[in-house]
Amino acid sequence: MAPIIQIQNVTKEFKVLNRREGLKGSLKDLFSRDYKIVRAVDHVSMSIEQGEIVGYLGPNGAGKSTTIKMMTGVLEPSSGEILVNGNVPYKNRAKNAQEIGVVFGQRTQLWWALPLVESLKLLKDIYQISDKDYDEMLSLYRSLVDIEELLHKPVRQMSLGQRTLSDILAAFLHNPKIVFLDEPTIGLDVSMKAKIRTLIHALNQKKKTTVILTTHDMGDVDALCQRIVIIDKGKMLYDNDIEHLKRFFGSYRTLKLRLSGSRDELVEQIQKEIPECSVSSDEEWISVLVDEEKAKVMDVLSRLQQHHKIRDMKLEEISTEDVIKKIYEEGTA
Repeated sequence: MAPIIQIQNVTKEFKVLNRREGLKGSLKDLFSRDYKIVRAVDHVSMSIEQGEIVGYLGPNGAGKSTTIKMMTGVLEPSSGEILVNGNVPYKNRAKNAQEIGVVFGQRTQLWWALPLVESLKLLKDIYQISDKDYDEMLSLYRSLVDIEELLHKPVRQMSLGQRTLSDILAAFLHNPKIVFLDEPTIGLDVSMKAKIRTLIHALNQKKKTTVILTTHDMGDVDALCQRIVIIDKGKMLYDNDIEHLKRFFGSYRTLKLRLSGSRDELVEQIQKEIPECSVSSDEEWISVLVDEEKAKVMDVLSRLQQHHKIRDMKLEEISTEDVIKKIYEEGTA
């Protein structure tokens, strides 16, 4: 059985004007032909099977949204081939749109002044969903999340979390083969994030829907994704499962410390004392990322005790977030 998404050596380039400063510069730019070529996606290839949940990750400006826009048919690639469920997206946009669902960040596809149920009925007519299939989907939604309160609430009166949840319900309504979720949990509280992750996972399991997820929240990745693809500066850096990624960084440990003193000064001081390690902090802990192929944790701890009074400590395996950060920094995996 052929993969549901096939991307072969795809490149996307944009022609960008070299802009000048000031009013005079703006006037000159009106007649300028001084352009540069920006390559947003650079010879990316991958294939995705039916039913997979794939995390498509990368720093801001890496080329994630550009790739998704090419898969949805919004953009045409400069070179290379894309097949989505057997369709060339930009050539068969109407057919492709019938078979995919999309949630783009904070852009809603719901009607602002109407209750959610009226938006769902309009989408039912647009996608020509039968009464039986529509009722089945609503019944499934009711079994997964409490939607009764939302159904008769105008979208403009919903919280950000309720609106995002409603957009995801709308994206899955016509039982698409593929759903693209671009930063679906951005700005949401912990409770709503958990509810949305549960919903996405359940719909993937019950409907075998392929999900392509872009996110900066590693909680989304850990909760949902069996496989991750990492892109940076348009180039693919990694394509495999999360466990393989963690094994690749298996020699890394995070030493978390509570010390007496100013946190910022301590981070700077510790970084000088153990330059082979990466030091960071949050509100509670100072974190020292140790590569045991370069330095043993006990040696690092011993060196720190010579200069600092350690009030508390714990040792953790490297987190998915730290792994991803290391790949962004080093550009390889």
